[in-house]
Amino acid sequence: MLTEIQTDEAPGAVGPFSQAIRVGNLLFVSGALPIDPATGEFNSDDPVAQAEQCLRNIAAIAQAGKTDLANTVKTTVLLSDLGCFAEINKAYATFFGKPYPARACYQVAALPKGAKVEIEAVIAIP
Repeated sequence: MLTEIQTDEAPGAVGPFSQAIRVGNLLFVSGALPIDPATGEFNSDDPVAQAEQCLRNIAAIAQAGKTDLANTVKTTVLLSDLGCFAEINKAYATFFGKPYPARACYQVAALPKGAKVEIEAVIAIP
């Protein structure tokens, strides 16, 4: 059974998709953009700050889904410039502990709304 997870503590979907879908004990979080839910705008032009906002948005969605980032199984990080990977990686590491989630990271030609970072996640629900 599919259950939609939605919270006002993270920005709403910018298309015909859900913030997250729960299936059994897994939460599939859609790609989170670096939008500050309080303003509806990007929090910064800086890719590191954008990555941090993406992860704060995912954390809020996880909380709405009755879980948290500590239960993250896998993330996918999309970057408009892989040249900022090392700096983003340092910030990313502050949101997760061991065992770190599995992860893929790709440079892409463009992201929605001109973002520099987008992150999606699969999170276990205890």
